[in-house]
Amino acid sequence: MSQKVITPNAEAFLFKYLNNPSPTGFEAAGQQLWLEYLRPYVDDWGLDNYGTAYGVINPGKEFRVLIEGHADEISWFVHYVGDDGFIQVVRNGGSDHLIAPSKRLNIHTKKGIVKGIFGWPAIHTRQGDDANLVPKADNIFVDVGAKSKEEVLQMGIHVGCVITYEDEVMVLNDTYYVGRALDNRIGGFCIAEVARLIRENHIELPFSLYVVNSVQEEVGLRGAEMIAQTIKPHVAIVTDVTHDTNTPLLNKKKLGDVKCGEGPSVTYAPAVHNKLLELIIATAEEKSIPFQREAASRRTGTDTDAFAYSNGGVPSALISLPLRYMHTTVEMAHQEDVNNVILLIYETLQKISAGHNFKYF
Repeated sequence: MSQKVITPNAEAFLFKYLNNPSPTGFEAAGQQLWLEYLRPYVDDWGLDNYGTAYGVINPGKEFRVLIEGHADEISWFVHYVGDDGFIQVVRNGGSDHLIAPSKRLNIHTKKGIVKGIFGWPAIHTRQGDDANLVPKADNIFVDVGAKSKEEVLQMGIHVGCVITYEDEVMVLNDTYYVGRALDNRIGGFCIAEVARLIRENHIELPFSLYVVNSVQEEVGLRGAEMIAQTIKPHVAIVTDVTHDTNTPLLNKKKLGDVKCGEGPSVTYAPAVHNKLLELIIATAEEKSIPFQREAASRRTGTDTDAFAYSNGGVPSALISLPLRYMHTTVEMAHQEDVNNVILLIYETLQKISAGHNFKYF
């Protein structure tokens, strides 16, 4: 087992941070919590026009290294309010319509949170042509207990209001963090912990380190695209989640072989710089940090792609946290994997010297 670095105070922050809603495009409250936790461990901080937050250690150095997670979670928008008071929705990010029925939810309005549920016809009523009725993006609906459209509007609900699931994080079997939005606010937690370790252990880095919590990853890596142009990093290490493929109904031959509890996963992909990846792997081996491997044939689907292809090409790599049941309300991450993601980034940063040559040859 690797050295445990997550403190009780850090874990308390993690729970508070995960329980706070941070839907794509509406990440402000979560970013405030994150910056409040991060500030004691950085020398400077900033916020861009769309809400990407970052802290800087050793500002002003010529060589800039960036570590990154993303702050947003999947959600829904109010799309249509019927005369009968029932509400139709549209995705905000990759929300899964199959899990929606029977979920409790929060509708975010200027008047505050309005409670609601995703309704669904009872099994007794699904007979004949309706026997095989299944949830679809265009047939799931929200019930807020209103009898008319006018009553819904009086509650402060209108088209464009964002909807998040009502769910709180828990620990399962003293082993797993479980809840919604581990994808990828737990990545934001990991990079904040890296900053804490650097400060508390008095690590002197010969470069400026940008600790970045990007917005709008779930709708196309948009926050990373913007902040890459602002910071113009020379190196980017991204952390996100990946699929634990060892649960029922998954095909490891198609999806790869990654398992919770066996360490972070590193990815081979066109966007991943080979020399940076080799440095990360060498660090893991030297420090006895367990890790796994996977391959992405075209794009990683993470902010790694946005950083790698910015500014004429930025050497970038991806360190992923194995996760069960992604984009549900019961996402599961092994505590030791979270710990080891933090350690691997922390140790890798100490191997990167200012002006490190990550040229192709």
